[in-house]
Amino acid sequence: MHNILAGNTNSYHTYSLEQALEGIAQAGFKYVELSAVRGWTEHVPLEATDEQIARIQDQVERAGLRISALSGHSDLTTPQGLADGKKAIDLCVRLGVHLMNTAVGGHAGKEEDKAAFMRHIFELADYAARRNVFLALEVHGDIMATGALSIPLIQEINRANVRINYDTGNCVFYGGVQAVDDIRPVVPYLAHVHLKDKRGGKGVWDFPAIGEGTVDFARVLKILEEEGYTNPFSVELEFSGEPWPPLEEVHRAMKASYAHLKQLGLS
Repeated sequence: MHNILAGNTNSYHTYSLEQALEGIAQAGFKYVELSAVRGWTEHVPLEATDEQIARIQDQVERAGLRISALSGHSDLTTPQGLADGKKAIDLCVRLGVHLMNTAVGGHAGKEEDKAAFMRHIFELADYAARRNVFLALEVHGDIMATGALSIPLIQEINRANVRINYDTGNCVFYGGVQAVDDIRPVVPYLAHVHLKDKRGGKGVWDFPAIGEGTVDFARVLKILEEEGYTNPFSVELEFSGEPWPPLEEVHRAMKASYAHLKQLGLS
């Protein structure tokens, strides 16, 4: 498979952008998904100045990487989340990125208000469309806990620039289903895939290096290839949550993840 494969800077949640870019590049990745999530991983500040944007672009270039997507998660059930979503879209424009990953309830979303989300998503979608940005809503929380639950929501929204970001670990954590049993019907609606491994069942926060959990990535990639998926991938590691592992362990896990995926034909 020749899809774009990026390292997600959220894997370096408690570390600096410079440390994240260094580890992602040294692992072998050529692309990076930058995180701009208020209150969680703010490698790109939502209110970044022109000077900050120029510095970030320079850091990415010096690391030998290219930006594939922006993680701009905010709680889209709230007016503040809608405002932050627009700021993240503006960051995409300033960084030259055309794909933004987000989620119904943002990073912390669990029990979500669908009616409130629906009041905001059309305004955000229009704002993004005018700026040539695709929105990829992540399999995350309760409304989009699985691919099967996500499809009817995307159909209801019915906007060409609003698609799905499938997360191979979140479908287990939130939905209790394995990606191999859930992802095939979702492929026509996909704009992005987070490759995330998982240990334990529903509600167990344990997302190790790719190949060190229970997700069958060989079968997942085979299904995506059979269904003609050509959009980007990003490796996201969230370990056992906070406190994050030592930097050396994050670097090791990123290298192991890239090596495992390369062995499966994705690089």
